[in-house]
Amino acid sequence: MLGCFIPLHNCIDNQIHSAAGFQLRMDCYDIMTKQGHEEENGKAKITSAYNLSSKYVIHTVGPAIAYREEPNDREIIELENCYKSCLELADEYNLKSIAFCSISTGVFNFPKDQASKLAIKTVREYLKNNPNTSLEKIIFNTFSDEATETYRKNLKN
Repeated sequence: MLGCFIPLHNCIDNQIHSAAGFQLRMDCYDIMTKQGHEEENGKAKITSAYNLSSKYVIHTVGPAIAYREEPNDREIIELENCYKSCLELADEYNLKSIAFCSISTGVFNFPKDQASKLAIKTVREYLKNNPNTSLEKIIFNTFSDEATETYRKNLKN
């Protein structure tokens, strides 16, 4: 949850922390210090967004899949819980919109198509089971044309 510490690394974590400013990293550091342990996969925390155009950043840690391995049942549940935890936190803060990156599909190696299907399924189930949600807009923010096409294809199903 502290962000990426590799200078100029092109991961989403580094991009968010760099654009938001050092205050975001300090907030995350304070949260982690008080918590006393690393953030568990599938949980979510919220901070101010500082220099970003949004009001908040919702942080979650997804599962890391070994290179060329398939996710196991635990890792699949952890990824689903990432989305659920973020949605619940957004509702707790009465947010109208939320944007998701494709959690765990970069350096954490979760297969993109499978992750997309899990994300869409989890969001749909959440909306179905929470008809009074404050959320009016849910965005799947993709990093590449390939990812965009994957989400378009899976959203049609």
